Amino acid sequence: MINAAYPKYESYRDSGVEWVGAIPASWNVRRGKWLFKKMDRSVRPEDEIVTCFRDGVVTLRVKRRTEGFTNALKEHGYQGIRKGDLVIHAMDAFAGAVGVSDSDGKSTPVYSACVPRVEGTVNPHFYAYYMRHIALSGLLVAMAKGIRERSTDFRFGDFADLALAAPPIEEQTAIVAFLDGKCAAIDEAVRIKEEQIRLLAERRQILIQQAVTRGLNPDAPMKDSGIDWIGQIPAHWEVKKVKHFGRNRSGDGITNSQLEDDGTYEVWGGNGLMGYSDQYNVDGDYIVIGRVGAYCGNIRLAQGKRWISDNALILRISGRVSSRYLARVLQAADLNRLNESNAQPLITGGKVSNLSVPYPPLDEQNSIVAHIASGFDKIANAIVIKQSQITALREYKTSLINAAVTGKIKVL
Repeated sequence: MINAAYPKYESYRDSGVEWVGAIPASWNVRRGKWLFKKMDRSVRPEDEIVTCFRDGVVTLRVKRRTEGFTNALKEHGYQGIRKGDLVIHAMDAFAGAVGVSDSDGKSTPVYSACVPRVEGTVNPHFYAYYMRHIALSGLLVAMAKGIRERSTDFRFGDFADLALAAPPIEEQTAIVAFLDGKCAAIDEAVRIKEEQIRLLAERRQILIQQAVTRGLNPDAPMKDSGIDWIGQIPAHWEVKKVKHFGRNRSGDGITNSQLEDDGTYEVWGGNGLMGYSDQYNVDGDYIVIGRVGAYCGNIRLAQGKRWISDNALILRISGRVSSRYLARVLQAADLNRLNESNAQPLITGGKVSNLSVPYPPLDEQNSIVAHIASGFDKIANAIVIKQSQITALREYKTSLINAAVTGKIKVL
């Protein structure tokens, strides 16, 4: 599809390197060491940490995120990084951690900071695109393992010996300009679709909130519920506490050794399926509520035999309410508000039991559940379409980069 949309070079020749394959006749093949040299700079007092991320962005860590990193206390072996350096992450290059730094700073010695061996003959941005093509196509892993069994390290010595396609500098620069423009447009299209998905997810939450608090009859007389998160409700509805409909308790701990690939019963935690077991601790009609950690407040309706872990609460339904309706009400209630911990999120059973919820007649509960399900189906279909469009855009971007940096298309 891409090759048909863009012109090709007038002629091609065999590069003489198996994995490089055919290249435009005007291109050369050169080893990394004749294109780049590795810099070993000292660190300056004002230098901040530069991080090479897997998406090819190389920037000051504080510009992007600071959590999730292990900070070295003494920074042994740290080196200076300069704006414009081609930076290769020895441990993560196989996953795409190769790019051009947009900042001056310092980095761990795991990085290789490379500059053109001869100024004006190499565009580092071209080789950032090119090396990420090699990495994400799996070639880098294969080559690294061939050099160093069972290791995916890609050090400067490996890069130095690597045979690389070498277009004339004018073509390198033209390819970079072409890809920068195309990739920016594709990334913006992806961002817009991701925002549309976020808005659809918000719409899903609004659909639940409106249905379980205001009902389906827009002309129904309303009254104040007396509860902040609920607001007004139809005048003939009641407000009751969750404990009126059933009792809840924490699930039971289970170890990894108790999980079995071929177990009879599903094991659920705060976010659903964790594995399988030959034991169960619940049976019947119940709601599973994530009670701790990242899935705190997550709601899942369940029936039948399962093992529910101690990462979740088990709310048994007494039969005086539709379990499907109550599950939707709990989703609308945003149980994260009940978090009692300043550290790891935590919801207690007592807080859930004493939560006030709107309580319409049973026939209205069932109508509300059906209304939400119908709306969810439409929203879910829209989200699936957006997600497939994002996947197609990302695949197109990858294919476009690969075609441009390998000379399969001509962008001049």
